[in-house]
Amino acid sequence: MQEIKSQISSRMAHHFHLIRQATLRLVDPLQTEDFTIQASENVSPTKWHLAHTTWFFETFVLTKYLSYYRVFKSNYDYLFNSYYESVGPFHSRENRGLLTRPTVEEIYSYRSYVDHHMMILLGSNHEEIKDIEALVEIGLNHEQQHQELILTDIKFNFYQNPLLPVYKETIDRTPHAPATDEMIPFRGGLVEIGTSDSTRFSFDNERPRHKVWLEPFKLAAHPVTNKEYIAFIEDGGYENPSYWLSDGWATVKRESWRAPLYWREQWGKWMIYTLSGEQPLKLEEPVCHVSFYEADAFARWKGKRLPTEAEWEHAAETVKVEGNFADHGYAHPRCHSSENEQLKKIYGDVWEWTQTPYTPYPRSKPLDGALGEYNAKFMCNQMVLRGGSCATPLSHIRPTYRNFFQPETRWQFSGLRLAEDAE
Repeated sequence: MQEIKSQISSRMAHHFHLIRQATLRLVDPLQTEDFTIQASENVSPTKWHLAHTTWFFETFVLTKYLSYYRVFKSNYDYLFNSYYESVGPFHSRENRGLLTRPTVEEIYSYRSYVDHHMMILLGSNHEEIKDIEALVEIGLNHEQQHQELILTDIKFNFYQNPLLPVYKETIDRTPHAPATDEMIPFRGGLVEIGTSDSTRFSFDNERPRHKVWLEPFKLAAHPVTNKEYIAFIEDGGYENPSYWLSDGWATVKRESWRAPLYWREQWGKWMIYTLSGEQPLKLEEPVCHVSFYEADAFARWKGKRLPTEAEWEHAAETVKVEGNFADHGYAHPRCHSSENEQLKKIYGDVWEWTQTPYTPYPRSKPLDGALGEYNAKFMCNQMVLRGGSCATPLSHIRPTYRNFFQPETRWQFSGLRLAEDAE
């Protein structure tokens, strides 16, 4: 038993170190002034992400399982709690960017302090090591979610600067293989989605595995490209209410949308802001930074629809999870490559909107305690996205992973893949 505890502790300590260091590498290109800006209540300052992910381990692991542990600063519990009402009050989300103190240097000290004590705990062969392992796994997957948010939020924050700053210079040499209009048929029938596998990590919103009935359907071989989306724009897609849901059309008018977020037309050519600065738009790249409303309107314009999340998972579960993820360092969708799979780029590049509202699976049960707030309380007025993006860590994605955002959300790397009913 002692040997098993030691193996668990060693594995966790290694994984913990890798994930925490990956976060620090993401913020390494930033200057001190970049860490505090918050351009919208939908995004958070980089400094807050670094502190909040650290607070998670301090609050849910160290204070419970390391008897002599003393919190780094007592007021951090108020500043860096995100939304856990059962833990206590917290600083309002929209005002996170007003916090010039604690300083960036102090936040780095906080991370070092918590990491040091986490490594002590993980090396202690604690008698409750299995319970600790479960919490650490949640914490590390939570940190990977914030690694993605660090990139998406930096991009949105930098975009407010008329100088359009460069976060990191990258060069994409992906071959420009044109997309096709091919639709891949699936027979449907009684299928299973979700997971009940206790040997691999999953969030509570992915459980349990359950049966759903699918009518025969087709799924596009490629995600929709910039070239295809430009055709929608040029055909008056943003001026024709017949393509739009009522809430979507109201949003288009209120926000004066005329193209995806980060696009700008200059002298008849489209430009796009990326984390490598503003670049000419590449036509064969998957379109990204579109809302659910825009994705749905484009699908209607094409005479097709968005897939359900069950259709998406059933189609994707036999495809190897690989593609353009954050690990490659581009943080931008890439042109289509000559992959062998029928379903190209179904993982990575862009999160793909589905037509499915974010609701619990049958017999789903939230986690006990404060962590029960992690997913379940957001199951209202949000839509499901699948597949991960160019800002998602590869090890974070699996076929059953459910992302979710409000239908008007555009700052994520979100795109779409078309579906239609089979004849």
